[in-house]
Amino acid sequence: MDYQLIVIGAGPGGYVAALRAAKLGLKVAVVENREAGGTCLNRGCVPTKTLLHSSQLYYDIRNGAHCGITAEDVKVNLEAIFANKRAICEKLSTGIEGLFKSAKIDLLRGTGKILAPGKVAVSGSEGVSEYTCENILVATGSVPARPPIPGLNLPGVLTSDELLEGTDRLYKSIVIIGGGVIGVELANFYNDLGCDVTIIEGLDRLLPTMDRELGQNLAQIFKKRGIRIFVNSMVDCVEECTDGTTVKFQTKGVAGEATGEVVLCAIGRRPYIDGLFAEDLCPEMDGRNLKVDRRYQTSIPGIYAIGDVSSKIQLAHVASAQGTACVEMLCGVENHMNMAIVPGCIYCRPEIASVGLTEAECKAQGIPAKVGKVTMFSNAKTLIINGDRAFMKIVANAETHAVLGAQFMCEHATDMISQISQAIANNMTAEQLMKAMRPHPTFEEAVSEALEELIAKLNK
Repeated sequence: MDYQLIVIGAGPGGYVAALRAAKLGLKVAVVENREAGGTCLNRGCVPTKTLLHSSQLYYDIRNGAHCGITAEDVKVNLEAIFANKRAICEKLSTGIEGLFKSAKIDLLRGTGKILAPGKVAVSGSEGVSEYTCENILVATGSVPARPPIPGLNLPGVLTSDELLEGTDRLYKSIVIIGGGVIGVELANFYNDLGCDVTIIEGLDRLLPTMDRELGQNLAQIFKKRGIRIFVNSMVDCVEECTDGTTVKFQTKGVAGEATGEVVLCAIGRRPYIDGLFAEDLCPEMDGRNLKVDRRYQTSIPGIYAIGDVSSKIQLAHVASAQGTACVEMLCGVENHMNMAIVPGCIYCRPEIASVGLTEAECKAQGIPAKVGKVTMFSNAKTLIINGDRAFMKIVANAETHAVLGAQFMCEHATDMISQISQAIANNMTAEQLMKAMRPHPTFEEAVSEALEELIAKLNK
């Protein structure tokens, strides 16, 4: 037996699982055919946030007159922006490989294929090698989805993976198909840099899977910045034209079109299991995902799966938490993470973060709920930065006063949401959460204002 555990995929699910397994004493190998860190580190979370930091800096320099800062002849060097992104990603990826070496984890370069339970073939530059193991953990992630829309294979149509590889010039215009997380973050980036941006979303608002007010408020902010937004719009086809690439769509039966130098297809991702299993291995599926039990085991004993490949929630921190939980259960260690409490973060401006239930979800589930909300027009830090319309909402059970969820749309929202996650995980009431003193001046002090309103409603 070569290994006790072989992990296929070195993304945030795979590498975290491998490191935890090694710490628990297992002999581990990781199979990866690209950079360590997976999509999140190389083609998703980290590069997107690096680009957004650059565009935010450019935006702030050009729009500093309100606080006495005026700059002239500020220029964008997109090649340098993407070079900085690549340098950060490479540094983090190299760091993961260093962690593997320190933990005595073997990194097997190549494409993994599961031949049978406990048997993996790795195809690399030096040919094919076969390895045996006690257990296999699939963490192969996801890839951008391309639905069967005519014209989506044209050269002017890019996925987020391709767009994040970088370009040597700034596009004059871009049409984004999809108003979800990927779409709005990249819309923010290109709009900051002066690019003409159009978003086309099939459902009734931006960020359709989140609290309604978040998407509606973001649309107002984006429109104020000059971003064109079409919701309830279904794409018919994509065509080449003299000015670039045109997207033709229907908005409630009315034909429309938008032309951009390029088109970004940002309508979701699909689990990646292409060629992963031998032909005689047919694991049970749950839609497009590998079906797993509570221990993350697939229908094939000894083969486990975590992250985007098996989860409906495609987030890096979910994959990491699942990877840790899976290997701990394999080693007989009790996992204490509450897997039902998943914070979601969007790094547009202002940031958006949410966790737990929304007011609408409580109503749909028959849970009596109250909501405390504060708009941040008078928040000192929001005024200092000349911020856009921002707010916080906190949801609690109307009978028990237990905190059920929160939706933040403000600066540094992603850095503040975990206090609500902690409250939900520990069944805290709004009154208990209110006991914490929050410093002034901060964005976070608005949490106390939202709680104050919530408690007043709960005690009526």
